[in-house]
Amino acid sequence: MKWLRSKLDQARKPFEPGAKFEKYAPAINAFDTFLFTPNHVTKKGAHIRDVVDLKRTMITVVLALVPALLFGMWNTGAQYLYQEMGLASVLDVPFMDAFIEGAILTLPLIIVSYVVGLTIEFIFAIYRGHEVNEGYLVTGLLIPMIFPVDIPLWMLALSVAFAVLIGKEAFGGTGMNILNPALTARAFAFFAYPLYMSGNAVWVHQGDTDAVSGETILGSLASGQFDGTVDGAAANSVAFSGPAPAESSVLSGIDSMDMFMGYIPGSVAETSALMILIGAIILIATKVGSWRIILGGILGGLAMGAIFNFFGNMGSEFITGLVDSGKITMDQVYNDAAAVAELNLSGWDATLMELGTNQLINFPFWQHLLVGSILFGVVFMATDPVSAAQTFKGKWIYGILIGFFGIMIRIFNPAYPEGIMLAILLMNVFAPTIDHYVIQANVNKRKKRAKKAQVNLQTA
Repeated sequence: MKWLRSKLDQARKPFEPGAKFEKYAPAINAFDTFLFTPNHVTKKGAHIRDVVDLKRTMITVVLALVPALLFGMWNTGAQYLYQEMGLASVLDVPFMDAFIEGAILTLPLIIVSYVVGLTIEFIFAIYRGHEVNEGYLVTGLLIPMIFPVDIPLWMLALSVAFAVLIGKEAFGGTGMNILNPALTARAFAFFAYPLYMSGNAVWVHQGDTDAVSGETILGSLASGQFDGTVDGAAANSVAFSGPAPAESSVLSGIDSMDMFMGYIPGSVAETSALMILIGAIILIATKVGSWRIILGGILGGLAMGAIFNFFGNMGSEFITGLVDSGKITMDQVYNDAAAVAELNLSGWDATLMELGTNQLINFPFWQHLLVGSILFGVVFMATDPVSAAQTFKGKWIYGILIGFFGIMIRIFNPAYPEGIMLAILLMNVFAPTIDHYVIQANVNKRKKRAKKAQVNLQTA
């Protein structure tokens, strides 16, 4: 290490104060502090001495992302090759073939994300005359993990530039942003290039070809085409008795263990709940991520899913009653709008019919956490220490509301069943308000306590 230290010291000389390249010092300092602890300390004001700085915190998050990243690379390749080769199962794809295929698709996205994002960071650091911040170490990895692997690289580059410029540097850089930068990039791409970011065939490589369907479970549920054998569906057979033959669906036969392990189509980040939970344990054990936000988000999502399941069951029972009474057949429920109209349903009855046939509402509440980006968003996006709530009670409220709104948007908007992005961005905006009211409530409580103590003192 002494050898490396001496080489870096020599390389720094042209960038020292008064030297030829002084204004480019942030660039060389960034590489220096990436390898070694900075040799300067705070000169004035209150501060805390600790071995963990921003750079080490960001590296911890990157390490927590590695399990999901490696699995996502393998799954991306496996999902494509399994359908392309016509194999019986994803697990039949040779491991290295799948991993190499996934790496070939994923690594260019990561490289473009870091090159574009860090270039902008270096330019702003030199222009403002401050050191390069480390926040983009995490953002630069998160962005390609939540984008489709087939998105053109120039679209990814524009999304990264928008996120860094508008979502981050416009507010003052790392630590000053209101919205999560990675989700800002995805939101920009979603509205600017919807054909590449939404739909049921963008999450598997070449998913729009005849050989590869690319269907996700959420997309199939939203379009009413799912007829697999998900655990728990048997208890709600009315809602899951879709008209499509089972053998026509690539999702047929998927069980909850497949979802938990991640053997399903989706983005690199989201498919494996197991790998995401390993990342959550790393974040919580190192106290980098808030367990209150993570647990609050999970509980909020489960509660909202259970509420929708309750109303979905009411609708299923209503439809079953109509079928049992001979007023309509199941085939007519799903395929004959005229027959349904002849029933002259109105008001609550029509609502029950709609609830009973909505497959997203009837999807078992706990399985909502195993598909889509709900779990990944709660663990890695909602816990962003800059854009999240800061108070203990505020973190609970913030997390629970993200879970609530994430499931609500998923179910109410079939065109965009992945609602966690909008839920987190919405709560990013309200996080300061939540903290304000939590702090104000504590202030009011202490005022009442002081007033009561003063009265007791006077009466004594």
